[in-house]
Amino acid sequence: MDNPRNGIAGFRLTEHTWITELGNWIDAISPDGRRAGALLFDPRVIGLPGVKERVVAAVMTDQRLVLGGLSGLIPVADVVAAGDQVWLLTAQAVSPTLGDLLGAGPIDPGGGAYLLAETAQTLLALHAAGVTHGSVHPGTVVITAEGQALLSERGLSDAIRGQVSPRERDVAGWASLARGLAGSCGRSAPQAADLFTRVADLASIRGLADARATLLNERAALPGVVIGGEALAQAARGRSAFAQPPSGPFAAHAEPPKDEGDIVTLLHVPAMNAGQPVHFGPGVGTGTEQARPETTAERIWREGRAEAPTVHKTGRRAGRPGRAARSRRKQTIVSALTFAVIMAGAVFAWFRLSDAGPALAIKSLDVVAPKKAQGCDSAVDITATIVTNGGAGQISYEWRKNLDKEVVKATLEARADQTSYTVPLRWKLQGKSTVKATATLKVLSPGPERTDKATFTYKCG
Repeated sequence: MDNPRNGIAGFRLTEHTWITELGNWIDAISPDGRRAGALLFDPRVIGLPGVKERVVAAVMTDQRLVLGGLSGLIPVADVVAAGDQVWLLTAQAVSPTLGDLLGAGPIDPGGGAYLLAETAQTLLALHAAGVTHGSVHPGTVVITAEGQALLSERGLSDAIRGQVSPRERDVAGWASLARGLAGSCGRSAPQAADLFTRVADLASIRGLADARATLLNERAALPGVVIGGEALAQAARGRSAFAQPPSGPFAAHAEPPKDEGDIVTLLHVPAMNAGQPVHFGPGVGTGTEQARPETTAERIWREGRAEAPTVHKTGRRAGRPGRAARSRRKQTIVSALTFAVIMAGAVFAWFRLSDAGPALAIKSLDVVAPKKAQGCDSAVDITATIVTNGGAGQISYEWRKNLDKEVVKATLEARADQTSYTVPLRWKLQGKSTVKATATLKVLSPGPERTDKATFTYKCG
């Protein structure tokens, strides 16, 4: 199925588009004229077994978190299927990103500090609720026209891979953001660059909460700098494809496409009574009834009863539900109880996070190679020992060899009851020559990056 020329599910598409690992992002206009975003998933990705279901589950988790008061995420309006395509529609513009701003020039130190503080707070709230982002990098940090820093694509990378990222991966991603901002303002604001580098190192060792507190408490390191989003807002408006009010075929008053074909909302929650119609506003995901996250009672109902997905045409309204006032009151009570359960779970998860032990950090790295010269057609075993502080999490590393361009990348899971790990490399050499062979191990995360190397002699006459 070809890409819709005008729009999808009432969202009008602009010509500003970019490609990520998930698929094709497009700046869009929502049915009510607001700036929004549309992601057309790569069919080779979304078509893999279980991926679509995991994506939907991740989005519904976000909606429940937002209902519980969590902010800092790009809100998702809907996930829809149109023929063989799957689209994610957001209620907020998803550009420009921090990556866009970094590519345009230095970031204001006050804006950089504000961005780091806000994204750290969002990640801490996610972790307290028992979930992670999984893919924190400059391309998933969106800067709004008001100067807010919002995270996009939460959980989507993990959903595609069928995994759950540890908190340490989010911490490493945030530390990388801090180092990137340090590099951006290094020449013009060396004191700010030093502060950003220090909080990046601190996050890797002591966690996000300490790093954020240090960032905000050491404002003396930013003389004459106001921590806030004003400079970010100005930079975002200068880079945004929406810098000027939309006009032409994408104006707010423009007519939506007359017929986009059958659109299936994958986030549809059945009504509480069988056979009761579900009310949709113009397009998909624009009515207040549809946008309300699923309650616990609705989830139990859905899992206990199968119902075909709702199919509708864009612009077509189903009849309004004939709910009595008493039923609406019951629904309100259920939502309130759900909110209380979510908040209680968040508090419980926060205490678990506090008692989970230290954040994973690397204490030392030692690479050892054979001391004796290796003969013809040898298979040489290189051994590295990674010593940690006893924290749990994931260690990402890579091996490089000076005699070829091969890079061997791998990860290992560190456990709270273990501090030493052995990382082997087998290097096969062939041919007649006498050379010095050097194997280099680089630990990429948790940061800061650490490197060690060892050299041996290959001798074949």
